[in-house]
Amino acid sequence: MKPHTAIEKQIVALSESLAPITPEMHSWAEQTIFLKWGVLSRGKFHCLDCGNSWKPESEKQSVKFTKCTACKGKLKMHGCNQVHFKEIEYSTVVTCLSNFQIVRIICSTKQMKKNCLPAYSHTEVMQHWINPKGEVRTMAISTNVFSHAYDAWQYYSPLEIRPKDFQNSPKYRINPYRVYPRLKMLPVLKRNGFKTAFYDLAPQVLLSSLLKDAIAETLLKTGQISWLRYYLKSADQQIMRNWQAVKICLKRNYTVSDFGIWEDYMELLRWFKKDITSALLVCPVDLHLEHDKLVERKQQLQRKKYLKQMRAEIEKAQNLYVEEKKQFFGLCFSEAGITISVLENVSEFMEEGDSLKHCVFTNEYFKKKDSLLFSARIDNKPIETIEVSLSKMEVAQCRGLKNNNSKHHKIILSLMKRNLYQISSRLKKEKKEKS
Repeated sequence: MKPHTAIEKQIVALSESLAPITPEMHSWAEQTIFLKWGVLSRGKFHCLDCGNSWKPESEKQSVKFTKCTACKGKLKMHGCNQVHFKEIEYSTVVTCLSNFQIVRIICSTKQMKKNCLPAYSHTEVMQHWINPKGEVRTMAISTNVFSHAYDAWQYYSPLEIRPKDFQNSPKYRINPYRVYPRLKMLPVLKRNGFKTAFYDLAPQVLLSSLLKDAIAETLLKTGQISWLRYYLKSADQQIMRNWQAVKICLKRNYTVSDFGIWEDYMELLRWFKKDITSALLVCPVDLHLEHDKLVERKQQLQRKKYLKQMRAEIEKAQNLYVEEKKQFFGLCFSEAGITISVLENVSEFMEEGDSLKHCVFTNEYFKKKDSLLFSARIDNKPIETIEVSLSKMEVAQCRGLKNNNSKHHKIILSLMKRNLYQISSRLKKEKKEKS
């Protein structure tokens, strides 16, 4: 995309004057962001980091980790017997120039082969330019539009300015494995509480939030890192709605065991018109127990008093739900006897909530425009309900009976994540048809 506005032209000009990524930075990345790998082949262990090979102590020895006898590195063993291996990781250099805070994302590749030293390559794939108001504009190289992977970079393409809505792309939220320790920061960020740590948050997300969001600044300055992580990673920003209750929790040093359940609990308190400024209600001793009590009580009230009205509302809600989510109907995938399919009727939300005793219906998840709900079933019996964020294209939550994980939780999550591309392709198709 060619720069059109004055700010876009300024960023492109400044980008050309940026110092290149130095060999020292590349060397740091090679030593810190990659794992050390090994492989068992033809009765020998092979270190893919130094090229050493040796015989195991026992013929039946099969381990996930081992120690190289030459370089003494702890090796993670590849599960497959092949010739070539490749690992891709991200690192970041944080610097500043002309009143912009800049986050430079480098994609590094490690090519490995038995009995050979690894070969490395490094490409700067994105630059996030953040002004003192927290507004972000990104320069990035192109990606392969025919790939299911969102970060299938075309390494030969140049860095180009991207539109403002690039922040809605999953590429924008790429979180690097390591940040280069020599940081150059704007003074305003130090004033707003930033020191040196990023707390497993994408640097561009954290730094832009600290410049424009008083809530993020408050959470960082008060040391509430778990709240900060949840706040910046959640899609619907419910902490803003519950800010008074959050401040009560912070004041009482109350530890929230499950942020999603706590926010649902706040919605239930509102539904029952309870005082959400009461510390006794906001900070329950057993969060899950109190949440489940309110869910059950709400379900009973809905059935006793408003059964006819509920049916009428379901019919109205169904029409809206079909209009918003019909492009995803029919999505279904299965593995190991588990079938995951889209909830296509609002009445299914009620059945799902009744079976698993959670609040997918009582808290009206069918009205969430950014969410797509799936039911994971075995022999047509629901075992977990999955919520997918359409804007981030990731699993927001996956909950079984009484919001606990079922014994199939890992399989369900893996199957769901491997099929997110199907949702993405249908979403892209819908956008094309509308345009």
